[in-house]
Amino acid sequence: MHMAVNNNYKNSVFTLLFSDENLLRKLYCALEGVTLPLDTPVKINTLNDALFMDRINDISFEIEGKLVVLIEHQSTINPNIPLRMLMYIARMYEKIIGGDRGIYASKQITVPSAEFIVVYNGTTPFPDEKILKLSDMYEGRKALGLGETNSPVLELVVKAININHGRNA
Repeated sequence: MHMAVNNNYKNSVFTLLFSDENLLRKLYCALEGVTLPLDTPVKINTLNDALFMDRINDISFEIEGKLVVLIEHQSTINPNIPLRMLMYIARMYEKIIGGDRGIYASKQITVPSAEFIVVYNGTTPFPDEKILKLSDMYEGRKALGLGETNSPVLELVVKAININHGRNA
């Protein structure tokens, strides 16, 4: 017998579990295969003040003040995640810089570099790791002869990691 899964419940448990900075640091280290000191600061900056794309994003944080990390928990494969992440990071950068006040100044502003991660634990077969690209969504790219060798002007890369039992421990 196959039981239906309440994805809202799973997402809220995932979000609640990783709202703890220490667990979030451990998750990041596990996903990236790095070791960071226990006192490495983690700043959670998830956009939870408003719904984004009719839902609240799972986790967004800065680590060492250098890296914005957006992690989504998925139990179904979503090929549109690069576009969703692009829309999300634009809102996140707007929040970080305090609106559009600084973007019209003559001095360059800086923003944290972004990394996009999806953790997958659905039942559909999925590789241990897969890269999803915004450019794969571009209309007519292959018909124009723009293959892998021609870099698109705008790219966003999402690393999808299979966390099912026996995969990516």
